[in-house]
Amino acid sequence: MSLTKFTPAVVMVAGALALGGCATKGYVNDQIASVNQRIDGLEGRLQSTDTQVQAAQAAAQAASGQAQQANQRIDQLNSRVDSLEQRMTQAQRQPRN
Repeated sequence: MSLTKFTPAVVMVAGALALGGCATKGYVNDQIASVNQRIDGLEGRLQSTDTQVQAAQAAAQAASGQAQQANQRIDQLNSRVDSLEQRMTQAQRQPRN
């Protein structure tokens, strides 16, 4: 038996095996459509999350501004209380007639 008789058969079997693993256009399109649907869903969720983050950031900035105003008012009140305490201390030290 010669090698030349088996060579075409071996080439045909190897070619059939190699081409059998190729995906069809329909299969690839189905897989891409599935992935695209998932991407679209994730993009929607990302946009929703981004909107929520922006709203939360705006609320946090507003709260920060209110806290700063409250701190300023507390500082003003502390100054007034300190002033009143000093007056009371001075009044207690002075002799009454």
